[in-house]
Amino acid sequence: MQKALSHHVQSIARQVCLDDGTPLLIINLTDVKRIAQKLGIKQRQVEIAALSDNILPERYLRNMKTLSIADQLRLVESSVGVVGLGGLGGLLSETLARMGIGCLHLIDGDAFEPHNLNRQLLSRADNIGVSKAAAAAMHIKAINPGIKIISTNTFLTQENADRLINQCSLVVDCLDTIESRFTLQWAAKRAGIPMVSAAIAGMSGHITTIYPEDIGLESIYGPPEQLNISKGAETHLGCLAIAVNLVASLECAEAVKVLLGKAGTLKNTLLVIDLTDYTFETLRLA
Repeated sequence: MQKALSHHVQSIARQVCLDDGTPLLIINLTDVKRIAQKLGIKQRQVEIAALSDNILPERYLRNMKTLSIADQLRLVESSVGVVGLGGLGGLLSETLARMGIGCLHLIDGDAFEPHNLNRQLLSRADNIGVSKAAAAAMHIKAINPGIKIISTNTFLTQENADRLINQCSLVVDCLDTIESRFTLQWAAKRAGIPMVSAAIAGMSGHITTIYPEDIGLESIYGPPEQLNISKGAETHLGCLAIAVNLVASLECAEAVKVLLGKAGTLKNTLLVIDLTDYTFETLRLA
């Protein structure tokens, strides 16, 4: 099968030039779909085969040269868990899909409510009451049908956390309670994978990356057994779309950097942004 797949991809690839004149072999969307149907496989498998042969699926053409073909292959082979599909999670899951993350585990037991309309990408006036997990899966499938989507309409708990993220390369915290963030962090530590975490309040937010060996959220919120609040400052300040969109993009950038092993990640570092005066600060965590 692998030989036949490689032969199909190579025989149909065509050469183009990037804007700087660099030659590149590509395969277009229609051909990816046609080969997958002919061989009875997933489009993601065709993309992996193409990238392994140094042939770029055309949808990722504008990722070059900030990313290499090897980088793109690594993303397509990655599996990311997005926990919470509201403001941060909706935009983040779309952006990860456009970047080419090959498998997305979409986890949220909530449904859309009218107050979500001010900031949540997936929320519309005609889908109030619809499952956020189902809406996210449908939205992403329309953008990148080659992605493997595992959509789970349930809330993360201590009882199901290990099972929900056990196939992920990385998890992204888009949750709205501090307790659930700790639950996800502990599950990520047990799974031996990094977690990118973010939170929003009003026009500000913060982002960090926690590896299994790090202290993590305790450096931000204190010991979990001493918590006396469930939600953060968003309870008092609300959540504005302008902050949500920016922080989701930063969280996505961090996830991609971690997956690709790039330098300058937010390990043991808290990036704090505030759009009221356009401040960006990085704080070292214990």
